[in-house]
Amino acid sequence: MFCCPYIMWRSGGEDLQGFYPVRPECLADVPRTRFKSRAGKTLSARRWHAAFTEDGHLDMEKVLRRIQRGGIHPSIKGAVWEFLLGCYDPDSTFDERTKLRTLRREQYAAWKQECKTMVPVLGTGTYITMAVVQQNGEPIDESSVENQGWVVEETVRDERVLQWMLSLHQIGLDVARTDRYLSFYEDGANQSKLWDVLAIYTWLNLDIGYVQGMNDICSPMIILFEDEADAFWCFERAMRRLRENFRATATSMGVQTQLGVLSQVIKTVDPRLHQHLEDLDGGEYLFAIRMLMVLFRREFSFLDALYLWELMWAMEYNPNMFATYEELEDRNNNNNAADDPKLLKRYGKFERKYVNSGKNERHSNTIAVFVVASVLQTKNKRLLKEAKGLDDVVQILGDIAGNLDAKKACKEALKIHEKFLKKANRP
Repeated sequence: MFCCPYIMWRSGGEDLQGFYPVRPECLADVPRTRFKSRAGKTLSARRWHAAFTEDGHLDMEKVLRRIQRGGIHPSIKGAVWEFLLGCYDPDSTFDERTKLRTLRREQYAAWKQECKTMVPVLGTGTYITMAVVQQNGEPIDESSVENQGWVVEETVRDERVLQWMLSLHQIGLDVARTDRYLSFYEDGANQSKLWDVLAIYTWLNLDIGYVQGMNDICSPMIILFEDEADAFWCFERAMRRLRENFRATATSMGVQTQLGVLSQVIKTVDPRLHQHLEDLDGGEYLFAIRMLMVLFRREFSFLDALYLWELMWAMEYNPNMFATYEELEDRNNNNNAADDPKLLKRYGKFERKYVNSGKNERHSNTIAVFVVASVLQTKNKRLLKEAKGLDDVVQILGDIAGNLDAKKACKEALKIHEKFLKKANRP
């Protein structure tokens, strides 16, 4: 699967980094990895397979407990993520999931063929990095794009097709920069696979379109799943959680909603720090955009970022994510999960707080906001003492790259979340 022998990163113990080898010339620039597989805590392949009944029902409660204690072993990440992100209902059987996987692969193949009729480069193992069409739909001069293997030969008059085609070269430029330190992307076919998935997702979601950062969310799925269709559906599920962050208008980005929540959280739990940031003209917390948009991909090593994601997803897990809105409304009207310990254990730690508080609905707060708050709290003293302007804030937060502990950050996030709920609910 990979293009070079396994390379040990600075993790110690089992060579977990062998699952995601780094190009030798990039080793010095890669953040150090803290994640280690811990017996009795990390969800191992043996524990994972033992969590299924004979016909395929999954004991999600047991799985969540393991993940929240020690993450997922790299050998089974892809399979577990499909359940964490809601690709499959843990109450389904092996046969039901096989049929659903087949249908999804067929649907993806149909979408890919539809896109390929418009842009023949799709699925060829190459991708576009230069504009192929002008804003008015007129073709680009053939001599400047012919090396891409395909040119637009006539004016594009369909607005939807034009909007999509205008985004394809930007996707390609970002793909070329994505996780380049990983040996996996030395193979151009793997880069092309990432481009194909992002291009098809963009075609299906033109209300959001393509926004830089989606490549960072999609890349781990491309690496974890051998089948491109499976990677697409996992990415699609992850984007259901994140898509509003990427929604842009002429005046704002969707992520500003979460930045607003972050502002309220810090104002509630650490008013002194909030006031200091306000005085520096940072009260809108724009310095935290990257952390929320790409879920800390730049602040953690590759393996630690994946560890953080699965911790957050496990803590946010809600068994009602598979219900229709009508079923969910009925469950909310009749649900006594807060009074039933067995039902309550099916929720992740973070989500459980909302159930306990009587707010058993789909809410907009995510644990990522509270992880950012925990990062700000760890840098509280430096920010108050050293930050004389927003550039200082950015520099201080930039120093956390490679120095964050994912589990500790999530643990602190839960404490801040509880403190915020208590203070926010006071009369």
